[in-house]
Amino acid sequence: MIELKRLSKFFIAGGAEVKALDNINLVVPEGSVFGVIGSSGAGKSTLIRCVNLLEKPSSGSVLIDGIDVTQLSKKALRKTRYNMGMIFQNFNLLSSRTVFRNIALPLELAGYPKNDINAEVMSLLELTGLQEKKNSYPVQLSGGQKQRVAIGRALASKPRILLCDEVTSALDPQTTASILTLLKDINRRFNITILMITHEMDAVKLICDRVGILSNGRLIEENSVEAFFMSPKTELAKEFVRSAIHEKPVADIQSRFQKSPAVNARPVVRITFVGQLVVEPLITQAARNYDVDLVILQADIEIVGGKSMGFLMVEIVGDRLASGQVLAFLEEHAKVEVLGYVS
Repeated sequence: MIELKRLSKFFIAGGAEVKALDNINLVVPEGSVFGVIGSSGAGKSTLIRCVNLLEKPSSGSVLIDGIDVTQLSKKALRKTRYNMGMIFQNFNLLSSRTVFRNIALPLELAGYPKNDINAEVMSLLELTGLQEKKNSYPVQLSGGQKQRVAIGRALASKPRILLCDEVTSALDPQTTASILTLLKDINRRFNITILMITHEMDAVKLICDRVGILSNGRLIEENSVEAFFMSPKTELAKEFVRSAIHEKPVADIQSRFQKSPAVNARPVVRITFVGQLVVEPLITQAARNYDVDLVILQADIEIVGGKSMGFLMVEIVGDRLASGQVLAFLEEHAKVEVLGYVS
């Protein structure tokens, strides 16, 4: 388990103190995949580098399985770091080494016998799907293949924790999906705790169990992925969810869309549901019971945290009383949020 307590990190820039992290309190449960998202400059990379003390915190504690690593001796810290693999955005492979020898590097540095190294590296090549590339050099690999080498190298020491810093941001969507699937498989197969820094909501949707948002160095929201998508609390969280489900008012109402109700304005709502809820009969029943029209503007089903989650954008056409009754009815069966109004 990773636990951050009152963690802060300050830098001096131009003679002034800059807060990169400000009083972060965070728990990453053992065996989970935890995503930290935020805009550029929010402090995400600084946070993950504080976990393994590549950056030393200005104050606060970093606990790994209850042990504060900020208080360890250099020797004890090296041992703790051996149980933490790190994967970088830019791969950080050694260009003079083959795929095999890049993956073997941590084992060589640890003094493993050659036979043991060969057996372990072959196993990791199979896990990462790189058997046929074992004698290739980084310059001969695609971006996705390079990241698979980096993952294999990070796993060579059999770590209990993987720290992933923007590992898919340089990859195309198809390759990104394959890398995320590999990481989730590693998490499930070996019960490895993964702390993932990303600005991509697709990564959060696909493999994370929990998610936190950093903004200006502060953790402003944290929840399970399902709850995060169902009920985002902060405006930044809502923006991330909207981008993840590609939500946007359709063109013919975009120019008339407003946040506050006006006379005769019709509410536009998002209906969010999880699992096997059948939405079409729900919409039909609401329209029939309250004599309104429910116009579906947008519909989407996403896999979020391994579960099917549906999102509908609906315009309610009817008088104000009936619209209120429809909202109350829908709220009994699903998560409903009024996004705005059109007139």
